[in-house]
Amino acid sequence: MTRWFVNNVPSWLLLAGLILVIGGGTAVVQAFVRHRFPRLKHGEHNELATFVFPVIAVVYGFLIGFIVLALWGQVNVADQTTRTEGAVAVQMARGRNAFGKAESAQIRQSLMEYGRAAADEWTRAAGGRATPEAENALTRLHRVYENIKPRNDTQRAFLTNALASLKELSLARTERLLQARTNIGPPLSLWLVVFLTSGLVLGFSLVFGSEQARMHFGMVGAVSVLVAANLFLVTELSYPFLGEFSTSPEPLKVLIEVLSSPH
Repeated sequence: MTRWFVNNVPSWLLLAGLILVIGGGTAVVQAFVRHRFPRLKHGEHNELATFVFPVIAVVYGFLIGFIVLALWGQVNVADQTTRTEGAVAVQMARGRNAFGKAESAQIRQSLMEYGRAAADEWTRAAGGRATPEAENALTRLHRVYENIKPRNDTQRAFLTNALASLKELSLARTERLLQARTNIGPPLSLWLVVFLTSGLVLGFSLVFGSEQARMHFGMVGAVSVLVAANLFLVTELSYPFLGEFSTSPEPLKVLIEVLSSPH
């Protein structure tokens, strides 16, 4: 469900929706509680709430911070993998001129085909599903380098480096697809913990006694926005290859730009 929201709903709309739903729902519950239990307004239980609420808030903040940090680390790893894939391909493109014109043209064509196919498949690859076009383009690129017959020591050195780079390129692509397939966000049990602690934070803010209704509604509203923002971050960061905070195919597009340059 969260994957669908990240993939189909703009991030600003998702954040606004969470704030509206959580803030509005909490306000309705708060109005009911204040009407149903008028004695809570006098704050006779505030001493206990003041003791318990900071403990819950600290645990909640630590938990959300830990989850966000872990998810952000996944995004950084995915971004580094994509950058490696693009950077290695660019280096291979720049070293193609060490070979003959015909071989250089074949390398350029094969790299161009791979770059375009890998960029075009990005949406499907974000779900861990490779396309035949990209796989076939990578296979043809392997064949091009395997068929090169070096004529001197310089070409032998460049070919050795190119084959090593090609291996690194293939590895980076495989890692990217595996990361997209396996990084599917927090498990259900962790989501339950997030919802439970969020509910506790909202619940204690609701029962906190205050004679001034505006001040009480303002305090609960602020807590609601905080909870909504935290849920937004966890949701958006759960998928390293989807959403506004995800990595992008820009490194692969740079390869196409380099190969399209007349120089």
